[in-house]
Amino acid sequence: MNGPPNRQRQRPPVGLRPFSPFSIKTKLGTLVVVSVFITTGLLLVALRTDTELRFITVFSVIASMLITQFVAHSLTSPLDEMTRVARAISHGDFTRRVRGAGRRDELGDLAATINLMADDLEAVDRHRKELVANVSHELRTPIAALRAVLENVVDGVSAADPETMRTMLKQTERLGGLVETLLDLSRVDNGVVPLRARRFEVWPYLSGVLKESRLAAAGRPGLLSGSGGHARNDVHLHLDVFPPELWAHADAERLHQVVANLIDNAVKHSPPHGRVTVRARTGDAPGSLVLEVRDEGPGIPEAERHRVFERFNRGSARGGDGGTGLGLAIARWAVELHGGRIGVAESSRGCRILVTLPGSS
Repeated sequence: MNGPPNRQRQRPPVGLRPFSPFSIKTKLGTLVVVSVFITTGLLLVALRTDTELRFITVFSVIASMLITQFVAHSLTSPLDEMTRVARAISHGDFTRRVRGAGRRDELGDLAATINLMADDLEAVDRHRKELVANVSHELRTPIAALRAVLENVVDGVSAADPETMRTMLKQTERLGGLVETLLDLSRVDNGVVPLRARRFEVWPYLSGVLKESRLAAAGRPGLLSGSGGHARNDVHLHLDVFPPELWAHADAERLHQVVANLIDNAVKHSPPHGRVTVRARTGDAPGSLVLEVRDEGPGIPEAERHRVFERFNRGSARGGDGGTGLGLAIARWAVELHGGRIGVAESSRGCRILVTLPGSS
C-alpha cells in the first residue's frame, strides 16, 4: 500500500504498424526474393557451364534452407523466451523480463508489451502485499491500547468510568475504520486509497493523538506498541502548535497514521526519560501544514537517511528494536497520498523528521 500516486506509464501505440524495413513481413519478403535470386543465378550458371540441372537444384535447395534456417532462428528464439517468461508470470514470478524489447520489429513490440504487463502485475502484487502488511500493522495500535485499558479495569487498577469508556470507544472506532479499509478494497485503484480530506483544528487533533500514544505506552511491560517495539512510559511527549488556532486540510485518519508512527519511532529511540517534541506550523499554501517530530536519541547518519523510509528497514544505525520496520514506510505512504513530502531534516541533536502537507488547492 505502500506507494506514491500512480504515474501514467507510456504505453506502445496499438493499431496498424507502418511499413518498416525491419518488420517480419519485410524479412520474409526478402527471404523469398533472395531465394529466387539464388535459384535464378544458379540456373544461369548451369546454362553457361553445362552443369547438370540436378546439381543446380540440390545447391539451390541447400542455399535456400540455410537462409531460411537463419531467418527462422531469429524469429523463433525470441518466441521461445517469451513463452518461458509468460509461463513464469503465470506461476507468480513477476520478476522475469523478456530480452529484445529494443528490436525494431513486431517481436520487439511484443517483448515490450510483455515486459510492461509484467511491470504492472508486479506493481499490483506489491501494492496488495503492502496494503495487507500496512493495515495489519495499523491494527496493532488500537488493539494494544484496548488491551492496556481492559487489563487495568479487570485488575482494578483503574475504574470503568465514562472517560475510560470513551477512550475505549474511540479505539474501537479506529478499529472499525481500519476494517472498513479492508472491506473497501474494491475502491482501491492500483494500491492508492482515496483521501477523505477535511478542514480541522490542529491543536485538539494532535492532543488526541499524543493522548492515545501515552495510553498505549501505559500498558504493562512487554505490551507491543504500534510498530512492534516494547512500550515505554518514561519518555515525555511535548506538543508545540503555533499559532494555537492553527487549522489544516488533510485526511485525519491518514494523518493519524503519520503522527502515531513517527511518535512511536521517536519514543523507541529516545534515551531514558527523554523528550519527544511534536511541532506544527502553518505552511505556505492555504490549509497547508508543516509537522516536525524530534527526539533526543542517537540520530540517523546522513548516509542512511534515504533508507529509513523503506519497508522492513529497522534502522541499524540506531540499534535494532525488534520491530517490523513498517512504521516509517507507512508514514511515507500516507504523506505521499496527500502529495506531501517527508524526510529526515538536519538536527544538532537526535533525529528530526519533517513532514510537509500541501493542504487544499
